[in-house]
Amino acid sequence: MGNICRSPTAHGVFEAMVEKVGLADIISVDSAGTHAYHVGKPPDSRAQQEARFRGVDLSYQRARQAEPQDFHRFDYVLAMDRENYNNLAAICPEGLEDRLHLFMDFAQERNEDEVPDPYYGGPEGFKYVFDMVEVAAAGLLESVRMRLQE
Repeated sequence: MGNICRSPTAHGVFEAMVEKVGLADIISVDSAGTHAYHVGKPPDSRAQQEARFRGVDLSYQRARQAEPQDFHRFDYVLAMDRENYNNLAAICPEGLEDRLHLFMDFAQERNEDEVPDPYYGGPEGFKYVFDMVEVAAAGLLESVRMRLQE
């Protein structure tokens, strides 16, 4: 929603995975929120702390709001939950609906379909979100790699 917890975590994790497999020159990663609550602000300090602990840097990211042009710039537009999915669907240009997915659709080993917002909880919520994001990001990377081979 505000682009300071879940999305920046997924952005950082996926970007690190892309770099590790040597695809950073052809895969672009970004994150955005569906609301303008925190535009220009860095990720939540708890998200940054958990990411740092796991070797991922989020400190360079700044929150921005999603815009219709994102559907033209990116092959995948991913929502962390159904509310954000619906918000993104509302700004999706006609004909680009196939680019919108729930992020957890790529997490084959997990049963959850939404990433919970850890903002109002403690550090355990950020750890849980990071665990979920790692699995979904790995699945997303596999999907992207298969698409690149087509």
